[in-house]
Amino acid sequence: MNEKRRVHVSKFMSRHLRHSPEDLGLTFEPGGWVLVDDLIAGAADAGFPFTRAELDEVVSACEKQRFAVDETGTRIRANQGHSAEVDLQLEPADPPPELYHGTPERNRDVILRDGLNKMARHHVHLSPDTQTATRVAQRRGKPFILVVDSAKMRADGHAFFRSANGVWLVDHVPPQYLRLQ
Repeated sequence: MNEKRRVHVSKFMSRHLRHSPEDLGLTFEPGGWVLVDDLIAGAADAGFPFTRAELDEVVSACEKQRFAVDETGTRIRANQGHSAEVDLQLEPADPPPELYHGTPERNRDVILRDGLNKMARHHVHLSPDTQTATRVAQRRGKPFILVVDSAKMRADGHAFFRSANGVWLVDHVPPQYLRLQ
C-alpha cells in the first residue's frame, strides 16, 4: 500500500475508532474494542473498503501507535484521543516527575491563564519527552512546549493514566503546575 493510501485508511480508522463508531454501526466493547471484521464490513458499507492486510499495515506502520489489536487478532481499538464515550479501562499510574505538552503558540495565553483542558476529548494528552511534544504541536502551527510538574500534581491527588502507546493522560492540568520550557 502506498503512503497516501495508508494515511487515508489511518484517518478513516481514527475518525471511527475515536469519534464516530456509530456511523459504521459499531459499538465499543469494554476497553474501547470493536471487532476487526465489523470495522472492515462497516467501512465497506460506508463506501470506503479496505482489507485486513491494509488494516494490519496501518496498525504496524503507525509511528504514533494510534491503534492496538488484541492478543487474539480479532479486536481493534484506538489507544487514546476519543471524543466518543468510551472506558479504556486504564489503571492509574505514577508518572515521571515531569511531562510535556506541545501546542501552537496561539494557545499560549489561554493555557497559561486557565491550564490545560481536555476540551472535546476524554483527557489532556501529555508527552514523556520534548521531542514528541514538539512533533505534536508542529502539526497545527508554530509550537511552544509546556513542562508539567506531574510529580506535584500526583502528590496533590491528580490521577494519571498511561495509554498503550505511551501517551500520558490526565483530566486537567491547572496552571500552577505549568511552566514554559
